[in-house]
Amino acid sequence: LRKVEMHPPLTLHRHPMCAEIIEEFQKCHLNHPVKKFFGECTDLKIKLDRCFRQEVSYHPLFNYIFPKTTSKYSFKK
Repeated sequence: LRKVEMHPPLTLHRHPMCAEIIEEFQKCHLNHPVKKFFGECTDLKIKLDRCFRQEVSYHPLFNYIFPKTTSKYSFKK
């Protein structure tokens, strides 16, 4: 058996690559308040999980191209 994990908070500004799937998933949950417990939105959940994994794999590249120049935790020596 595979461990089923909850998805991260579904905020569009934190996951711009997955925004379209997030909106579809939220609409599915609103339109099917009971059926969502019986697998009505499972296909979208799988798409969302794949998108989040893909998004995470892009983060190192994104950080390399657009490095943070300042951070509230950076200290000058």
